[in-house]
Amino acid sequence: MSSENLKMPVQQLKDDSAVGTAPPPFKKRLVFWLATRLGWLLILALGHLTRIRFAGREHFDWLRDNNKPFIVCIWHGKILIPIFVHRHQNIHAMVSLHVDGEMIAQTLHRLGVRTIRGSSTRGAQRATVEMIRALKRGKICAIMPDGPKGPRHVFKPGAITIAQKSSAYLLPLTFACSNTFRFIKSWDRFTLPLPFSQSLAIYGEPIPVPADLQEESFEDFRLMVEGKMLELEKYAEEYFYKTPNRQAGTK
Repeated sequence: MSSENLKMPVQQLKDDSAVGTAPPPFKKRLVFWLATRLGWLLILALGHLTRIRFAGREHFDWLRDNNKPFIVCIWHGKILIPIFVHRHQNIHAMVSLHVDGEMIAQTLHRLGVRTIRGSSTRGAQRATVEMIRALKRGKICAIMPDGPKGPRHVFKPGAITIAQKSSAYLLPLTFACSNTFRFIKSWDRFTLPLPFSQSLAIYGEPIPVPADLQEESFEDFRLMVEGKMLELEKYAEEYFYKTPNRQAGTK
């Protein structure tokens, strides 16, 4: 395999190489090449080998069927099952301009998910405008509110601002599995379902964002949304361990 086939954006390499412990350029190019060409196949394989149950799916269906603008909000470490479940549904996802974001973007494109590039750290204004336009055109959008680099499970304000300006709902979504592999050394503790495990994809209740939300009450509202996301995450994490007999829809 020649280095010609391991190309990735030069600027992204420079950005990530700013940290002294960053891997050598060739290693970064190799990881990039493997992730962008095989990542989508891994998602398909794990998705098809997992028995997925649903809880709260009616919230997603109600928003979609009634043409309500909404943003699906997923913690960065819990994106794999949501990507599989909602592949090829013309969803517009906000993805960062960093190297990790480029790998995610190319994977999403292969699974029929459109991307809007930008994050809280780079390209935020342009990405915000594009997502507002997509929502007003009736597109379903998705955001990882603790990305692109954390802190983990901290709901950044961007999704709320976008929802406020587009009269959109926020829809929490996460998943849990009976058997998983978790990358505990990564900041987001990324979760992979193991083959032949059971998984629960769980949707929270839609959260309307007041159009007249003022600056002085914005932080309280942000903390409320973050709390609901954390409650949903706690429920999902405990599902297979404390409540193994609960019923949920399967598909």
